[in-house]
Amino acid sequence: MKKWTFSILTLALVLVLAACGNNSTNNSTAGNNTSAGENTSTNTTEPAPESAEPVKLVVGATVPHADILKFVAPALKEEGVELEVREFSDYVQPNVQVYEKQLDANYFQHQPYLDDQNAQNGFDLVPVVGVHVEPFGAYSKTLTSIDELKDGAKVAIPNDATNGGRALLLLEKQGLIKLDEAAGIAATKKDITENPKNLAFIEVEAAILPRQLEEVDLALINTNYALEAGLNPTTDALFIEDKDSPYTNLLVSRPDNKDSEAIQKLAKALTSEEVRTFINDTYKGALVPVF
Repeated sequence: MKKWTFSILTLALVLVLAACGNNSTNNSTAGNNTSAGENTSTNTTEPAPESAEPVKLVVGATVPHADILKFVAPALKEEGVELEVREFSDYVQPNVQVYEKQLDANYFQHQPYLDDQNAQNGFDLVPVVGVHVEPFGAYSKTLTSIDELKDGAKVAIPNDATNGGRALLLLEKQGLIKLDEAAGIAATKKDITENPKNLAFIEVEAAILPRQLEEVDLALINTNYALEAGLNPTTDALFIEDKDSPYTNLLVSRPDNKDSEAIQKLAKALTSEEVRTFINDTYKGALVPVF
């Protein structure tokens, strides 16, 4: 009887173990099926695309051009263009560095100056878009009216060809001198045909003209350098170019990148309504938008 009882218990134990084994196998199979389903789902999900790296533009500028560039930088960043502004205190290096590809573009000069620099240095720089005019003005520390200008007075003008000619043309418009008609914008002191006040002309690098005001009776100064020196062209200048000045300040680049998407985005930003408002509100006539 004991043997039968032992045999029955043994058989029951085997059946229980077999049942457990089957459940374990089924659970394992179910787990494997679930995992396979999850893997299939994961594989069909596209990875999130990485955002494109912003295109970097390095642009050289003088003041106030640099301030306008800084104003448009946030809007450009939203369009995928990271703008780096490098400020210069002279008119030479910005063109040299664009030509040598140290800069992508510059913003500081007008067309006559660009033409002269290309001709003098063998550059092939090109205008991208015109942005504003900076009316050229005459300043003095001692005169309150141009009528006070005495015979033999010292007059300082820029020593570069285009801005020197621009200064002489402005003096001619005021009736202070007469120039050879053939000279045009490239006029120099040699082209003065009449000088009734016997004015003594001193040619000085444009950037240091504001510092010469203590040494001369009158100085013809580019607006960017006047602003830098704390002069307000609309209130401090004895006389100034009118708004029809042909000396539009340009965004300039090279033939190889002029039509690039990043340069064109910058050109569009610089001629936006937001920039028009910024220029008018900030400079109040010292700079005049041309777009």
